[in-house]
Amino acid sequence: MTVARQQMPWDALLKRGEGEQLVAESKERHQDALTEPLPDRLHPELRLALERNGIEGLYAHQADTLESAYQQDTIVTTGTASGKSLAFNLPVLDTLAHDRSARALYLYPTKALAQDQARALHKLGLPHLRPAIYDGDTPREERRAIRGRSNLILSNPDMLHVGVLPNHASWGDLLANLAWIVVDEAHTYRGVFGSHVANVLRRLARLALAYGTEPRFLLASATIANPVELAERLTGRDVALVDRDGAPRAERRIAMWNPPLVDERTGARASSLGEAADLLADLVEQGVRTICFLKSRRGVELIQRFTRLRLEARGRGDLAELVAPYRAGYTSTQRREIEQRLMAGELMAVVATSALELGIDVGDLDAAICVTFPGTVASLRQMWGRAGRRNTGLAIYVAGADALDQFFCRHPDEFLTRPVESAILDPEAEEIHLAHLWAAAYEMPLTAGDEEFFGDAWEPAARRLVSMGRLRERGGRYLPRGEGFPAAEIPLRSASPDAVAIVEAEAGEVIGSVETARASSAVHPGAIYLHMGSSYEVSDLDLESRRALVRPFGGDYYTQPKQETDTWIEEVLDHREVAGCPLSFGTVSVSEQVTA
Repeated sequence: MTVARQQMPWDALLKRGEGEQLVAESKERHQDALTEPLPDRLHPELRLALERNGIEGLYAHQADTLESAYQQDTIVTTGTASGKSLAFNLPVLDTLAHDRSARALYLYPTKALAQDQARALHKLGLPHLRPAIYDGDTPREERRAIRGRSNLILSNPDMLHVGVLPNHASWGDLLANLAWIVVDEAHTYRGVFGSHVANVLRRLARLALAYGTEPRFLLASATIANPVELAERLTGRDVALVDRDGAPRAERRIAMWNPPLVDERTGARASSLGEAADLLADLVEQGVRTICFLKSRRGVELIQRFTRLRLEARGRGDLAELVAPYRAGYTSTQRREIEQRLMAGELMAVVATSALELGIDVGDLDAAICVTFPGTVASLRQMWGRAGRRNTGLAIYVAGADALDQFFCRHPDEFLTRPVESAILDPEAEEIHLAHLWAAAYEMPLTAGDEEFFGDAWEPAARRLVSMGRLRERGGRYLPRGEGFPAAEIPLRSASPDAVAIVEAEAGEVIGSVETARASSAVHPGAIYLHMGSSYEVSDLDLESRRALVRPFGGDYYTQPKQETDTWIEEVLDHREVAGCPLSFGTVSVSEQVTA
């Protein structure tokens, strides 16, 4: 008996690409749910709230996490949109229901994720639950009330670092009753950022112990190669693993797409941005709700613009209005509006940087496009996982012109079968470790007992801080020197901690922001700044007052600065040869000149 295959709205699009653009295809099979009943041990109020929200059973990893979390620090790692939030919410909410004095702290790498989780928690309608967001957008007049009454604080590592730990006396009630520390999207804490966050978590655990508590850590991560190692390096503790993914998964069709050749002699290909806009316009016209990812903020604005122009040229201006950009640099109000429209199903497509790669609820999407390789397979899988959660989905990788993308197109099997990477961090990296010991001494004098948190290298590092004039030693205790506020001088992320406000000159309204380090290239005088589908010409940039003035621009072009980067090798500290390739490690100086 022949079974007819269900026709999908993207079939014709992929058929047209066969022979040149469509390099390779594969499929991810669907997976049935593996469930368990709600455990009897849950507090009656929590069980009732879950049932009221249509949750009558748990996926296998949610049940496993609940059991593991009661016994030890735990990390749960499963696929995108598999219900990891409920997995860590259950033990926390159960504790808060049984012990009305208990507190919990949730940490997210982005403000949008905290907002999303706060909405989900409020939706549960638990009478004992008092969640609140505490981040840079929280009005100052509300902060004291949040410290006093909220039993679940949602924040981020940056705010914990500069707003909570140095002011721990104001957070005594939280620290003295802290039962849980939840670290969501743990896979994002890698490299320099992850090494900083690992030290911030050690400072938090140190202060909690001083206030008489030893909170348990719960971490959630996308699929990576080394979840336990990552969790243990982040927390400095032994951590149990839960990875039995019980969530259902719809079938997903994967397509590798290479822009067509435009010059056979040079091998030049059409723009990946234009190609992505063509695909996005086609999908939107077929009624396919789509998310399109790429790394460049300017690229986000351009693809959104190109897509709208293509739809308008086809007489579908109604659909053009339903394609929105989303990236860092928008105001919090602008971001919330886009998030809400996306969740409500009011948008047909969104073009985004990795800001939407993470676990924020963006509703039901059918397709995900990734423009150029995002850097890691783990990130690529996260992006693709945003689509096809409940029904058959489409994932497209649009190659760029660089050597890596073209290598993948010549060797598609290497791309399609590539394993996820490990997340690497080093909490004892010398400069990072020194900085956080300095901050920790400001919070509470360093003593011999701090080896538990900062390792056996803490005292030599503390003595170095004494020689640098940052600490002083008194009877085996290391105290801060001077009136400084160390945490304010330690940015956790490699980007500049300061931002330049972008002000629409006629209205006097702040429409966005850009990091100070990027301002000279992004908003120099004469630059055309693209923002939410509109163009603005920069009339003035004042780095001292951190303000760029812009005016609406009606032209049909945009600008790209000429940047010249020079690198000098200052000192070679180590040198070796691997597979015939010379590798050197050392100190370099980098200068960048921007020519408008």
